[in-house]
Amino acid sequence: MIKFLKFVPVQLTLLLTIGILIGHYFSINSYSLIIMSIGLFVILSVFYIISFKKLKPSVFYTFFSFLLIITIGVSSIILGNQLNKSNHYSNTLNFKAKTNKTAVLYIREVLKSTGNYNRYITEITTYDGFKTKGKIVLNLKKSKSVINLNVDDFVLIDAPFLEINKPLNPYAFDYKKYLENKQIHHQVFINNNEYLLISNKVNSIKGMAGKLREAINNSLVNYGFKDNELAVINALLLGQRQSISKDLIESYSNAGAIHILAVSGLHIGIILMILTFLFKPLHRIKNGKLISSVLIIMLLWAFAIVAGLSASVVRAVSMFTALSIGMHLNRPTNTYNTLIISMFFLLLFNPYYLFEVGFQMSYLAVFSIVWIQPKLYNLIIPKNWFLRKIWQLLTVSFAAQLGVLPLSIFYFHQFPGLFFISNLVIIPFLGVLLIYGIFVIILGLFNLLPQTLADIFIEILKYLNNFVEWIGSKQVFIIDNISISLVLMIAIYAFMVVFFKYTEKMSFYRVISTLLLFISIQCVLIVERYKLETTNEFIVFNESRRNILTSRFGKKLEVYSNLDSVKFNYNLKPYLLKIGLTEDFKNRNPKNYYEFKNEKILVVDSLGIYNFSSVKPSVIILQNSPKINLERLLKLHKPKVIVTDASNYSSYIKNWESTCNKKKTPFYNTMQKGAFILKE
Repeated sequence: MIKFLKFVPVQLTLLLTIGILIGHYFSINSYSLIIMSIGLFVILSVFYIISFKKLKPSVFYTFFSFLLIITIGVSSIILGNQLNKSNHYSNTLNFKAKTNKTAVLYIREVLKSTGNYNRYITEITTYDGFKTKGKIVLNLKKSKSVINLNVDDFVLIDAPFLEINKPLNPYAFDYKKYLENKQIHHQVFINNNEYLLISNKVNSIKGMAGKLREAINNSLVNYGFKDNELAVINALLLGQRQSISKDLIESYSNAGAIHILAVSGLHIGIILMILTFLFKPLHRIKNGKLISSVLIIMLLWAFAIVAGLSASVVRAVSMFTALSIGMHLNRPTNTYNTLIISMFFLLLFNPYYLFEVGFQMSYLAVFSIVWIQPKLYNLIIPKNWFLRKIWQLLTVSFAAQLGVLPLSIFYFHQFPGLFFISNLVIIPFLGVLLIYGIFVIILGLFNLLPQTLADIFIEILKYLNNFVEWIGSKQVFIIDNISISLVLMIAIYAFMVVFFKYTEKMSFYRVISTLLLFISIQCVLIVERYKLETTNEFIVFNESRRNILTSRFGKKLEVYSNLDSVKFNYNLKPYLLKIGLTEDFKNRNPKNYYEFKNEKILVVDSLGIYNFSSVKPSVIILQNSPKINLERLLKLHKPKVIVTDASNYSSYIKNWESTCNKKKTPFYNTMQKGAFILKE
């Protein structure tokens, strides 16, 4: 590991990453950053001149070099943040969220639609007459007469810009943060009659790629492709997953084959091998290797453009472009250096890639295959050629899954036990599927595709989907409802790195390091168990038209709800997962009175009963829109706080808030502030 860290690309990428994290989590003034960068550059130049005369870099030169790279990382994310730019729409003098403003939006990307809306990522070109920049999500209400928008379309709207809602319940998915990492901070909801399509005068690369994909889809439909088969070929070859059904995605995920549906390093690597084989005859002519390399790189990027230039495609093509150049130069390319260099330039180009799950999992999977797979393969080397190939595929799949396992559990809380079977069957035929699919697409575009070939490919895709659905249906082999903390995940990765270094060369130092890291994992588990057993809290969840309250004393959790089944409730499940009590809790019928430590909690529901002389509640929860005189209630009980959840009418909540403000009583609305939490 020490030796690995001595590589210059590794050092640069590590320092750049540190800088990006500092810039992301700490507020740093842009002007201070510019002054710091200039100062570091001047200091570095002085030390460089001194070091050059001595023919040996000084410690100070190395130190300030590292500091400069960290500063570059900080600068990349701060200067790359569109909110810091004066021409961002939110920095215009007349910008005010939730008020109607006229804006012209440029469609950049078509997203997966929801049940009620077609969704698009758009770039604002003008806002209330001013030229501006910035991305927002456009939600267009579905209707029979709605016209689907395409990339490069311009639309004129007059609607309020709404902030993305933060998660309103504990440990729920933070969609707001997810979009912020994509530089998106607002969204717009409009009906079919609330926008005007402006004449299109732009033909971007993405727009032309979108039109090509549309032409491809139309030709495939004419040849009988539909439903899941059409959706899979779109994902497999065109990088578009918008049309895949939720059930099919779940099946691929449960089978451990979800990576098949996202154009990534696996697909690009196979395409590179195919192109290298096809262009090998060019090596016989003068400058043939150069011509071959240029053609391969051009075709890889052409494929990336057709696939929509998504983050996964861009990073995969960037990595294999570097690998292709290394192959052309006839140098024994260090795969680690190739990966690290591609990561460095990708993060320099877009530092927000660092926070994307796909980016993290992609590089972890490739690093694991390169480093761990040979170790696993050398454990047993079968003499039979066929068995060797099977073993090779198994070790590749196992190494990739092992590399992403802690991260996958951290984000998705499950592990597909039959991943090796699905990958063993699918991966050997993936190359054939890609070649066959490209062949079908090209012939289909020119109306030269024999129907028999189209029918065969449709049947192959049907068998693929049926096989994945069969594997994914074996629920007994799916280990789910697992939760690990960020600290535990880092400790596990540290242990894995040291353990596999120990297997390379046994030494006293590595034995001690492995044991210490194993003990550190145990310490983290002990601390987290202690935290679980000593945490006491009472929570009022934000549940629309329903009620969920929880009372927790350590590992004893009671859930009070009027739901038929709370175990799979969308709002409660993340909380149960995080605290590790998905099964061990008691489901109770709701009550009107609770006690939590020194707090007495009264629930006033639709019956509106609150006149208890023997009870003096400190917290009063209003649920299911009770018809009460709140002023009278406040005068009678004088509570510390009034809490309302999402089961109440909005008009009632507005009136209650006004009354509390007038009486100077704290008011807590879960629809605005999120779940109400009392802790010891």
